[in-house]
Amino acid sequence: MKQLGILDSAFINMEQPNTPQHVGSLGIYDPSTAPGGKVRFKQVIATFERRLADQPLFRTRLVKVPGGLDRPYWVKDARFDVEFHLRHIALPKPGDWRQLFIQIARLHSRPLDMGRPLWEAWIIEGLDGMPGLPAGSFAVYTKIHHSLVDGMAGSSIVALIHDLVADPQAAVAEAEQPRLVDPQPSIAELLARASINGIRNVAGVVSGSVRTSAQLAGYLAAVPRNEVPLPDLSAPKTRFNRPVGPHRVFAAAEFSLERIQAVKNAAGVKVNDVALAITGGALQHYLASLDEAPAAALVATIPLNMRTRRENSKDNNQVGSVFTSLHTDIADPRQRLQAIHQSALEAQRSGESSPVVDVLKLAGVFAPALTRPVLGFWARNHLSSYMPVNVTTVVSNVAGPNFPLYCAGARLVDYYGLGVLTPGLGIFHMVFSYCGKVTISVLADREMLPEPERYQQCLESALAELEKAVLPRPRRHTKQKKPA
Repeated sequence: MKQLGILDSAFINMEQPNTPQHVGSLGIYDPSTAPGGKVRFKQVIATFERRLADQPLFRTRLVKVPGGLDRPYWVKDARFDVEFHLRHIALPKPGDWRQLFIQIARLHSRPLDMGRPLWEAWIIEGLDGMPGLPAGSFAVYTKIHHSLVDGMAGSSIVALIHDLVADPQAAVAEAEQPRLVDPQPSIAELLARASINGIRNVAGVVSGSVRTSAQLAGYLAAVPRNEVPLPDLSAPKTRFNRPVGPHRVFAAAEFSLERIQAVKNAAGVKVNDVALAITGGALQHYLASLDEAPAAALVATIPLNMRTRRENSKDNNQVGSVFTSLHTDIADPRQRLQAIHQSALEAQRSGESSPVVDVLKLAGVFAPALTRPVLGFWARNHLSSYMPVNVTTVVSNVAGPNFPLYCAGARLVDYYGLGVLTPGLGIFHMVFSYCGKVTISVLADREMLPEPERYQQCLESALAELEKAVLPRPRRHTKQKKPA
């Protein structure tokens, strides 16, 4: 039995009917690499069972402390049945991309069963109407609660269900290990632990408050010296800052990594800067098409992997977030990309010491009995609309492997990530690179983004715009006239 960390508990507390706190992934697979050239549902089940044997956390369920007096616990579930978490469906004909994306949006809209281990997967067949895919291709959509995985969720899910070879059973024969389970904790045990933890938590909050106050004072002192950036209070509100509803849309654009790197190398920036420039360009183009483009620059939140920035802990979530401008007020794409590069660099540097990076922990520091009613009141009354800092979107960039992966012997062809929406923030961009491809996936509130196909075109146009502005134009060779 393991107690949730502060940030893990924060995502449980933030769970609301309109904003469930799970992340997801969509993989497209070519079955021709599997033994026999075909994959059956039972083989996918066997793969998940084998892979989960090394991931006990995904066989645990949530146990809440009575009265919400303490953070909940993970308990290994004696009733765990992998088949409950795996579902098998097929798209109706013709089985095209639009149908698949609509289905994924509907599945991602549904909250997880909080009484079971907090994940599920859907195997989707009937992709025959998608040009360019190998014959017999199928999809696997997986969703996992954010309390189990952090901002690097894309790589976490990839590692969870994939192998490095098409036939791992032939390569390694492992002895089956006995499955350990935790006894159901009694109410008395949970309350006793809560009493002890209550004393520890008070001491932790006091010491943490002193430490945070010192960090905040240092942060504010550094602002006038331009050593750290100040969040842009002039950022505009857009349609994506309205109250988030229960329904979602999903869209995605796919580019070759070679195209992204060509822009990066020509401009002397990073891949993440190019992704931010594509996102900002797409948002501005889409809002302009609705006559809603603001004159001021849009702002994005960038998740930071804190495992590489501070001492590692046992918490599942070790992620922070910083703000950066997308500089959409700069018309020239080359200049806008350079400005994004500087702003993102400053934001990431400030994340090393800024107390703002840990703002999400506020939702998990105190007992759920205090936090959940406050967060529910916040969401129901749309209090995020009164915040002085306006963020248009979250842009999470995850670098995947540059070598093929396999599930049940089938080769992973394409991979897309899905994030989470929060009250007042209705669009999320996930950037993922895999085997020479880069996908930019978009999860949004259905009312805020009623035309996801148009937004996909905006993403494609944004990269083409950058290429035209940054890449050298090919020389035209003129024919020499023959002497008379």
